[in-house]
Amino acid sequence: MKIAVVLPRGSLFDVSKINSMERVALTLNHWSRFSADIRFVCEDGAANPAAPDQTLFVPSGLGKRGHTAAVVAALEAFQPDVIEYHQQLAGAADIARRLPGRVHVLYRHTRFKPASNLIYRWRYHARLKAFDRLIFVSKAAREEFLRDYPGFGAAAVVICNPIDVEVWRGDAGKRENLIFFSGRTLEEKGVDSFCAALAETLDQAPDWRGALMLGEWERNRDWAEPHLRALDRFGDRVEIHRSASPDQVIAVARRAAIAVVPSRVAEALGLTALEAHAAGAALISSGRGGLREASGPHAIYVDPPEADGLAAAMQHLVRHDAERADMAREAQAFVAQTHAPALRAAELDDLRLRLTESRSLATRRPRPAR
Repeated sequence: MKIAVVLPRGSLFDVSKINSMERVALTLNHWSRFSADIRFVCEDGAANPAAPDQTLFVPSGLGKRGHTAAVVAALEAFQPDVIEYHQQLAGAADIARRLPGRVHVLYRHTRFKPASNLIYRWRYHARLKAFDRLIFVSKAAREEFLRDYPGFGAAAVVICNPIDVEVWRGDAGKRENLIFFSGRTLEEKGVDSFCAALAETLDQAPDWRGALMLGEWERNRDWAEPHLRALDRFGDRVEIHRSASPDQVIAVARRAAIAVVPSRVAEALGLTALEAHAAGAALISSGRGGLREASGPHAIYVDPPEADGLAAAMQHLVRHDAERADMAREAQAFVAQTHAPALRAAELDDLRLRLTESRSLATRRPRPAR
């Protein structure tokens, strides 16, 4: 079976700058039983391509129309049986319509925002019909989608994101007195609440420190800087990594005793939670959306995720060393078993087989006589 994995326009699939969505795609297909016949489709220009021998490169810097034409040409040359599009709906639907007769799957890593009016709802509906299946990364994300688009129940399936624990693993019993946040620099991610709660906790626990691993810093610095200034008085007790690289995030996650995911929105799943568990940190989470599916019973849930509740949870874990270490070890074992790459890749491969077999039967079925 030949499979093409189409990454969004603008994706370079560079190891040194790989984002969470690209890491999921790479992990799933590394563990796939069809890995030898999988090709990624992304833009050229990476200094260190993630899978150079398995990638179909298209020119970078093209506009939407030019990019779509380039991807279609690459797919026509490769002739895949299954085409999986990660994340972008509109561009993927355009490509799928130009390549009839194949299995088309949309892999959605984030929520579908509800359509703001009937025209947008009609447009979303038309685009969604281009796909044989819609993959969601949690039951919560699927259920939220079906409340707006109930007619797609048969097409919508769930395959939770995998986490390769060995990439992240640290010793859950040997940690620094460090509390960290990792995520995009946005209000919806709770950066401001984390800063306020961290300041209160560091005042109460002078032998503890903090770290912020901030993504998309340049785009959101004007909003974020006032909240970060509240931490200036702690000096080098607080590490701030602006536009942190994947390697920087992994290094801090392996050291930190406590991780915090204070998302105010319903996360599709919450890869940052999985990564914290895999690294061996005890987790405080808002639990919104798919975050409870990510962590199960192995997190302290604070909802609403505002400063007072977060500070109380931080200070509880700071004071209870044994409880914190046990919580981290149990969570690490939980994600290693529940969100294992081999398990998730097998679920995806089984779906691919079912879809191609159904397509094959449909094309072989004789037409009824007139």
